Amino acid sequence: MKYLLLVCRDEKSLNALVRETNAYLDTLRKSGHYVASEALESVETATTVQIRNGKLSTTDGPFAETKEQIGGFILVEAPNLDDAIRIAAEFPPARHGKVEVRPVRDFTARSSTLPRSEG
Repeated sequence: MKYLLLVCRDEKSLNALVRETNAYLDTLRKSGHYVASEALESVETATTVQIRNGKLSTTDGPFAETKEQIGGFILVEAPNLDDAIRIAAEFPPARHGKVEVRPVRDFTARSSTLPRSEG
């Protein structure tokens, strides 16, 4: 099963962990758990988009004003949630921020699980 590990942290703290993070990603590749990963640009480059009453609205910056922001992600393959949590716990940014672990929904398994649009 695939799990998305969302890296939530103070942007300033992540730069100190680049080498350690890259080494851990190499470990995940070798173990067969690694699927994909990307880091995000600074939260100051974010644009929040919403539609209200059929009208587009954009706002510079993130959706929420918080100390910790989503800084990137790792998509891993793990047999269960416990293994995904172990992978997240060993990820260097978990020591300085948080790593949210979320199962990835498999829409190919059953089309009935697709969300229905409203309206």
